Amino acid sequence: MELSATVIIIALTVLSSYLAWQKPNLLERWMFTPYQIQKRNQWDRFILSGFIHKDGTHLLFNMFTFYFFGRVVESFLTIKFGQATGIGLYILFYIGAIVIADIPTHFKHQSHFYYRALGASGGVAATVFGSIILMPLSDICLFGLLCLPGFALGVLFLIYSIVQSKKGSDGINHDAHLYGALFGIAFILIVSPQSALNFIDQIKSFRLF
Repeated sequence: MELSATVIIIALTVLSSYLAWQKPNLLERWMFTPYQIQKRNQWDRFILSGFIHKDGTHLLFNMFTFYFFGRVVESFLTIKFGQATGIGLYILFYIGAIVIADIPTHFKHQSHFYYRALGASGGVAATVFGSIILMPLSDICLFGLLCLPGFALGVLFLIYSIVQSKKGSDGINHDAHLYGALFGIAFILIVSPQSALNFIDQIKSFRLF
């Protein structure tokens, strides 16, 4: 595995998740808890919560997804802006996605002392949708069974996230997925407006059969 910013982020996330599993007090302190953030000014939870996960399955799914899509965004940024600036922007992109994706959840649950969340879903969703903007026709496969062009699966995912967010009954923070995805799209289009034209040109060339 080639050493890159993506791999380093994965290593840090695996390490911090493992430490949190070993130390319940650390897990509780790093978890995204809007009530504690509001009452105790523990704003670092916005970032720290993105580096811990519920269990091995949660961690594996997020980091496996992040590895494949994160490399696309990292490569794009380093090619466009150079190694140092590109990696700096990539780290800003990932951390910014984790934070911004949780802002709506913070306002929604800041008075709910029982609400807790954790995981890198906002950052992962941002990398997935950032890569979709860059390569909308590349297939994305769900569990190796259903493969669809990225833009098609992206639209379905956004609709699903909106619907499930309104239901709010499955214990998953779908808002983080939704706003992380939107952040990923916005970030790529801001740093590279030309990507919007490239995206449209590629969509125009799409043929179902």
